[in-house]
Amino acid sequence: MKYKRILLKLSGESLMGEKSFGIDPERLAIYAQEIKDASSAGIEVAVVIGGGNIFRGIQAAEGGMDRVQGDYMGMLATVINSMALQSALEGMGVQTRLQSAIKMEQICEPFIRRRAIRHLEKGRVVIFGAGTGNPYFTTDTAATLRAIEIEADVILKGTRVDGIYTADPEKVPDAVKYDTITFTEVYEKGLNVMDMTAFTLCNDNKLPIIVFDMNKAGNLKRLLAGEEIGTLVSF
Repeated sequence: MKYKRILLKLSGESLMGEKSFGIDPERLAIYAQEIKDASSAGIEVAVVIGGGNIFRGIQAAEGGMDRVQGDYMGMLATVINSMALQSALEGMGVQTRLQSAIKMEQICEPFIRRRAIRHLEKGRVVIFGAGTGNPYFTTDTAATLRAIEIEADVILKGTRVDGIYTADPEKVPDAVKYDTITFTEVYEKGLNVMDMTAFTLCNDNKLPIIVFDMNKAGNLKRLLAGEEIGTLVSF
């Protein structure tokens, strides 16, 4: 396998499937199977999921809610999604640990870096919930921070498109896909890969990013086996 330890970033919206809100059990099961296949192949897998299918703090702030309060509500939404993924994985016989940046002793461990690394070394899938535990930071930033802390080889950003394009391919049909692109080129072209805080953290810590289509069955395993899937952002 090309990578030993990965951090998989999933958006909360992707869990909706064809629904307009909440969690689609079929999509959840598909993602859990993809993660199980990767883990069974000997890859150490950590996961961060967004919460946009349940609640988005920034949208609540636009509606007049206190931004800090809204962001904490969004963090709790990520924990709900993380618990759902944990349940789906364990239903498939995968050993998991859920660690939260906000203490919730009854349902998950607190985030402790050394413990997270030990779980990964033992072959457990580690899910990180509640973002960074701080308002004003996205789950992209949380994923980047956790990836750096656990010394992951790469961040895999699973989306519903198959990579990075010159423009949004869902809006611009003739947009051109990049197979590889540098961090500098992303900055210069103003492409939207991650939020700028997360993206800069990756650049500063020499952590590559691969953006790929998580909804295509088998894509994650093929990517980990070395196939050129999605778009690689490198140096």
